Amino acid sequence: MTDTKIDMLYLSEQDVIDAGVMNIDECIDVMEEVLVLVANGQYRMAGSSANSHGAMVTFPEHSPFPEFPKDTEDRRFMAMAAYLGGRFDTAGVKWYGSNIENREKGLPRSIHLIVLNDKDTGAPFAIMSGNLESAYRTAAVPGAAARKLAPENAKSLGLIGPGAMNKSALDTFSRLRPTLDTVRINGRRRSTSEKYAEWVRENFPQFTTIEIVDSAEGAVRDSDIVSVAVTGMVGSENYPYINGDWIKPGAFLSLPANLKMDKEYTLSGKARLVADAKAIYEAWAEEYPAPCHETAFGMIGLNWQDLIGAGELESERVVNIGDVFAGKVPGREFPEQPVLFSVGGMGVEDVAWGKTVYEHAVEKGIGTKLNLWNTPKLV
Repeated sequence: MTDTKIDMLYLSEQDVIDAGVMNIDECIDVMEEVLVLVANGQYRMAGSSANSHGAMVTFPEHSPFPEFPKDTEDRRFMAMAAYLGGRFDTAGVKWYGSNIENREKGLPRSIHLIVLNDKDTGAPFAIMSGNLESAYRTAAVPGAAARKLAPENAKSLGLIGPGAMNKSALDTFSRLRPTLDTVRINGRRRSTSEKYAEWVRENFPQFTTIEIVDSAEGAVRDSDIVSVAVTGMVGSENYPYINGDWIKPGAFLSLPANLKMDKEYTLSGKARLVADAKAIYEAWAEEYPAPCHETAFGMIGLNWQDLIGAGELESERVVNIGDVFAGKVPGREFPEQPVLFSVGGMGVEDVAWGKTVYEHAVEKGIGTKLNLWNTPKLV
């Protein structure tokens, strides 16, 4: 008779910290491995194409039911389910709720939970705090791309959106390019930018020049690396805008959030268009009415997919970063070509980094064992 007992390991935020969730160097290595697996097709996610970002619950602007939450900026619930092959060979889900008003309560905009499951029985074997896991894997994906494609002796970093995502991004880029000594910060509110600048002064002495700029142009011009991490309402009128003429030759742009750019620049071939995974943008295009960049999400990769769908951009112009890592396609077509790297985010990344943190926790004896059952009541 088989053992029917199911135990899970619970990891609090402090537990995942102790297990190394903030080890950005290891996370970058893991994300590079993940993106090669994705480019090779060794994964499954939700939806009919197995490429869906996840299942999302949103709320109406008006409702006859008084208990209903009202639609506000960035309010949603999301489940990002995935299976990842290779040495990870694990299924899992990241579940989170998000509301930008959380910041007024001293809480993160989104609150994440990770669950990992055995691929055969489906039994959960880990449940963990997910905010740091999500933040660091989000930073590590462009980090892996930057390690390969950012200018070797980068000096200046431009940031649009001085929030949590760009805190982990700055940490990542400063480790990868210790030559960085200048940061330019553009935020919606001066007070937020000043608070971010103070955080940089306290934690990153390598930045001897810290500038608060009043426009996206000020953050982009003359910057070797640019990171845009602004969330908000759907519709390009709400997205930050970058003119291609502002972009420094050879610059690397990390784009994990909303952004608007000129179609002429996108189509010109002046910049290399690189995606974390083309298939997730194709899935979005199937799930949402065109143009998806206006109706679904603001990642620039969806704008590229809209142009592909309209027959204006050749699909081959957008390449997978995993294929760049594997040497199947070049990162740049000519030396001074800027790289635009679109990051949509995938549940497989959470599975991979969550599984890695879990393994470290087991090795170190970290966490609390929770019992699901010894023998199930219903079989």
